[in-house]
Amino acid sequence: MNRKFYCDCELDYQVMSDSTFIFNIAVAKTENQTIVTENLELSPELPYEESLEPIVNNRYLKVNVPPGQFKLSYRSQVDVTYVDQDPNQIPETLPSDLPVEILKYIYPSRYCESDRLLRLAQSEFSHLQPGYSRVTAICNWIYDHVTYLSGSTNSQTSAFNTVTERTGVCRDFAHLAIALCRALNIPARFAAGYAYNLVPPDFHAYFEAYLGGRWYLFDATRLVPLEGLIRIGTGRDAADVSFATIFGAIELTKMQLLVNSLDEEKPEATTDAISPA
Repeated sequence: MNRKFYCDCELDYQVMSDSTFIFNIAVAKTENQTIVTENLELSPELPYEESLEPIVNNRYLKVNVPPGQFKLSYRSQVDVTYVDQDPNQIPETLPSDLPVEILKYIYPSRYCESDRLLRLAQSEFSHLQPGYSRVTAICNWIYDHVTYLSGSTNSQTSAFNTVTERTGVCRDFAHLAIALCRALNIPARFAAGYAYNLVPPDFHAYFEAYLGGRWYLFDATRLVPLEGLIRIGTGRDAADVSFATIFGAIELTKMQLLVNSLDEEKPEATTDAISPA
């Protein structure tokens, strides 16, 4: 399935002292995502440095900003290919068969303490048929047991906190799903991006599980169709893919995101297996 999207991001800041911004807001260039057009504007016009993280293709923008008002505007048109597959035909990959570069996604990380959730993962999911359906069962369990509540968590909230408090937002749902997958030796990684039909518009967090030799998209929040996700960044957890890392005294005064579909038909929510976008 091929889809065309227009993404628009505007960020306004009041900068109180000399500050350094590292943005991760540009659409990732992957084998499944082709950027047709792209435009970046900074006000005031300042020199900036771009860098690309190998393998995951995260695109970073570094800019040093003096005191005053600072605005960033990013727009892109992107073609995304989503590959549907029969979920019943997607197995798990044994640890012995995992590529070396995938192994880091099976270890605990800052926000995904899979080692602290081993007992829960074993009691709830170890008896299930290994494969895509087991990751789907993890998503279903989170959806049924954790309440999506805006403002209920903060930047320090981890998967263990979420399963204890039973509330969270998209990043918390993703962290918990990742931790439970890793506790079952299923490699899982955090993904963030733009999302079509997300209300209200915002950066959205979801995750991927490595099954049958490739990555597959999952979203335990069920807030948007998988065929409406446009990737920005990928990492072990949210610490790797913050949309803005800032060194200095600043205040965010405006954040406006817009995602439009350029196709005639809107995507419907799906439960089929979707490969990475």
